[in-house]
Amino acid sequence: MTSQPKILVVDDERSIRLFLEEELSRRGYLVVCVETGEDALAQIARDEFDVALLDLKLPGISGLEVLHTLRRRWPDTGVIMLTAHATLESSIEALRQGAQDYLFKPCRPADLRESVRTALERRQQALRQRNLLVQLKQTMTRNLEELGEVISEPVEGHAAPPDPETPDKERFYQQGLLVIDQARHVITWHGRLLDLSPLEFEIVAYLARCAPKVVSAQELVRGVQGFDSDPWEASNLMRSHIHHIRQKVRAVTGAGELIRTVRGIGYALIVG
Repeated sequence: MTSQPKILVVDDERSIRLFLEEELSRRGYLVVCVETGEDALAQIARDEFDVALLDLKLPGISGLEVLHTLRRRWPDTGVIMLTAHATLESSIEALRQGAQDYLFKPCRPADLRESVRTALERRQQALRQRNLLVQLKQTMTRNLEELGEVISEPVEGHAAPPDPETPDKERFYQQGLLVIDQARHVITWHGRLLDLSPLEFEIVAYLARCAPKVVSAQELVRGVQGFDSDPWEASNLMRSHIHHIRQKVRAVTGAGELIRTVRGIGYALIVG
């Protein structure tokens, strides 16, 4: 295999393929682009890739089907799913089935570079562990042969594929139609991405973890901003942030309220 990291890009949108090819080629990667799941299967049947970027929604053979084949044939290939905002739940399922990361389309160059870099590092780590295991088996085989022992199971050229990595249980949280990715600071509601500030993200995430409990403004300030405040100060601080969150929710989704106010008590996430 070439010393250049080899990356497979699978996406049926030409503009996405061109963007990914240009960005990755500029970083010194060898990039192969295809537009269908069928073409992707043909590529991985004859060649191994360091990383694969797979569109989740492909005509015909889906990205998940390509993922399954990759996991069986080339278990050390790092897989990054490409997804639209409305399919975050499907991306989480892909992570459970062995993908290492996901990126929203169109992705930012910085996010793309970081995701590919991480996938390559994980691949190298997996290959080192696999080689050490093979060497250990070979050493044990030689030692037993010297003692005149017979090994019933031959040493394979490759160790058994590891179990698919599963996403950290603390990373994702789902409450009804609200899905939160703690690692990427991403929240979708009704399948639409909410463009929240870091503090607004933390407020929604805190309310989601507490749902359906009503949370006082003082508890929100303490839990999200890390300091104690009197009821009047906390109420003023949270009222402004909640107002901005509601404006962004209405602008993006048009789907009604995400947070309800319980007069004299606090705020609660609307579950459902």
